[in-house]
Amino acid sequence: MRRLLTVLLVTLLVAAGAVGPVAASEPVSSPETRAGATAPATGSSLAAEAPDNESNGSTTLTLLTYNDIQTAAVENQTFPRMVHLINERRAAHDNPTVVVGGGDQISPHALSPLTQWRTPVAALNVLEPDAEVIGNHDLDYGFGAVENFSNESEFPWLMANIVDQETGEPIPGTEPYTVVERDGVKVGIVGLADEAIKSKTAVDFDEKGYELRNYSETASEYATMLKEERGVDVVVAAAHIGIPESKTLARETDNVDAIVVGDDEVEYPPQETAGAVIVEAEARAEHVGEVDLTVENGDVTAWNGRLLNVTEDVPRNETVADIISKAREDTLEDVAGRTTVPLDARFASNYHDETALGNMIGDSFRAKTGAEVAITNAGGIRSNSVYGPGNVTVGDVYNILPFRNTLVTVELTGAELKQLLASQVVTLESETGQRYGSEAQLQVSGVTYEWVGHEGEEPYIREAWVNGEPLDEDETYTVTVNSYMAGWEGSVLTNATRVSTTNTLYGTALLDYIRNNTPVSPADTNRIRRVDSVTAVRDISVEKGMATVTIDAPNGTTATVPDSFYVVDGASSERLAAESVTLTDGTIEVTFENAAFRRMAGEGGDLELYGKYETTAFDRVYFEHSVVNADLRASDSGGNACADRSGHGADDDEADRGQSANASATVPAGVPATPAAPVA
Repeated sequence: MRRLLTVLLVTLLVAAGAVGPVAASEPVSSPETRAGATAPATGSSLAAEAPDNESNGSTTLTLLTYNDIQTAAVENQTFPRMVHLINERRAAHDNPTVVVGGGDQISPHALSPLTQWRTPVAALNVLEPDAEVIGNHDLDYGFGAVENFSNESEFPWLMANIVDQETGEPIPGTEPYTVVERDGVKVGIVGLADEAIKSKTAVDFDEKGYELRNYSETASEYATMLKEERGVDVVVAAAHIGIPESKTLARETDNVDAIVVGDDEVEYPPQETAGAVIVEAEARAEHVGEVDLTVENGDVTAWNGRLLNVTEDVPRNETVADIISKAREDTLEDVAGRTTVPLDARFASNYHDETALGNMIGDSFRAKTGAEVAITNAGGIRSNSVYGPGNVTVGDVYNILPFRNTLVTVELTGAELKQLLASQVVTLESETGQRYGSEAQLQVSGVTYEWVGHEGEEPYIREAWVNGEPLDEDETYTVTVNSYMAGWEGSVLTNATRVSTTNTLYGTALLDYIRNNTPVSPADTNRIRRVDSVTAVRDISVEKGMATVTIDAPNGTTATVPDSFYVVDGASSERLAAESVTLTDGTIEVTFENAAFRRMAGEGGDLELYGKYETTAFDRVYFEHSVVNADLRASDSGGNACADRSGHGADDDEADRGQSANASATVPAGVPATPAAPVA
């Protein structure tokens, strides 16, 4: 691909009447797309139209691709439809056609805890791909299982750059590459992974004696060998590495013509980077990549391509549908209970903020272990679907929590608990944050906390409360996590004292909770509170039965979102909405009904004020608005004193406005407390 015949291309373009460069536009994809989050449809991206083979004697090779089937593997929906579509496209071409998968096909899914890889492999055998690459989730059952599912597969599994540290041999059951010949066209396919695979699976590479070699160097080595020694016409990298890394691979390697991508699960129609065509079909069998490569004299000289959508109009492959139906019918179709509210298992929702589903998952862990706190990683919540209101089946539950993770309860100090929460904060300014937005990446129970997602704002966890009380950094708390998290290398969990371990799967904990509490009605109770700016309180005053809190507007504030402002007791879910919000002269005035405001403040209680605003200070990626926070402290001392915790008066330093100065103010004892009805 890199050795395109310039003269031939120019001639072809002139003959075709082309006047612009042969290039593909950059992909149109949502910046908040997160592993599994839905990207906007981009349609076809056609580039460098292949010349008429009959007129110049060249051959067109068609490459059909898919990746990251995961939870769809045992759902009788998109997977059998995808198989039908691929077979349909195979039959539509008279030219040679190859099918290559981008990894993460056999896990996770609703049957992972029960039958592991067996159902997906049986279905893939019907599809008959020419090659598959090992993805991180294909290692969910360990290195030892690879040989088992490879022996049951009627196609090769590839992995070139994960090798035995001593012998250099690949994982048993895999090959570094394979060569496929179709109608005289020879195609070499190389399997690759990147460094992220080590952190995305529970397998300990060092313990098992394996090393991960540089994917670009490995790809160059095999691609050059395949071209020069094996005489292949086309080299395809089956690369479970994501789109940015695939662009790096294209720039750093020679002789790679096409890259079939998996892992980051974005919708990426075929695009050219540094002479290699890159394609990714998002995930969950929702798309099929189709790339036509024009091959002449052992080189790729032109290409075009597109993504095909797997819609409900596509028929199911009956054989695959039957395999999935029989696998599911014994257990997964049973109704576990009912939910009165939607259960949001979408990746974007659970990575960025708390969800009602995430809260229920944490509650189910605590119900099973009796721990004070429960924490689960957002990446362990799968399926990227919304369930209910209505019946929830066993299959739904195991699709949401499909891994074989069990529950582990440890002891952590308050300081360690805050460190664990902070370790998962993704800042807006980081590389990941620029792609997906700032993220908390956790779901919790028993703990409420504020997080700041900006560089230079450490500690990223400002405030935290455990079961209604301010977190004590010296206190010891029992914390339940899933076994995958318990093995996080370098985290506070690694050497934490283990109170208990259980063979109960984390999915089973949720299943039991739903069964025991049906109908369930989990809610978003504001356990995870995003904060962009912490500001000072200038004044709290009362007039005509209304309490007015005046705060400094954060730097760059251009507007507020009035109906988003509220106060809440630091540890509770009860909140009081503002009556009005006014932005003027660098301050924000927020008014509340005084009786309710005083009741919430209580004797010696603390209130937190939150609200959304528009600002020029941040270029938001995922969240529509930024969030300001101010601390209001009730006090018996009276007066309208306003001081932040660092000792500066709110009126003393105008330059502190909008910065993270943990500002707080006392709620004046002199504010009259009018009678009010009890809070339900």
